Amino acid sequence: MFEALLNRLTGDTPDQLEATDARLALAALLVRVARTDGTYDASEADRIDHILARRYALSDADAHTLRVEAETLETEAPDTVRFTRSIKDHTAHEDRDSVMEDIWELALADGARSDDEDSLIRMIAPLLGINDRDSALARQRVIERLNG
Repeated sequence: MFEALLNRLTGDTPDQLEATDARLALAALLVRVARTDGTYDASEADRIDHILARRYALSDADAHTLRVEAETLETEAPDTVRFTRSIKDHTAHEDRDSVMEDIWELALADGARSDDEDSLIRMIAPLLGINDRDSALARQRVIERLNG
């Protein structure tokens, strides 16, 4: 399964992903964001599970399974660009703001922002077709939600 998905992600002209593959690509991108600061702990894994369950209406067990698969894929995947391209191709433009909110939620949930996470998110946003202003607005909505 991972080999076929990696081939689609890393080919010269990646195929558009099926819905289940796009879910896995987003889950792997979330794992990559969580691992960027060098600390990936149970609270971040739980947050990813929560985000996946909410976004895709999954049971807790299904969200956990998806995240575990994504951890393996993230380790094997060559670069972030392929994930974001696949997500962008599969996600309607109006839904990409909520993807940015999910990414910011994960990055901000521990109450600390790392330079590495910020750099990765600054790279991800335009790759998803999100400008700096809209990414900042997504971050602000998440901050309000986390503090509210």
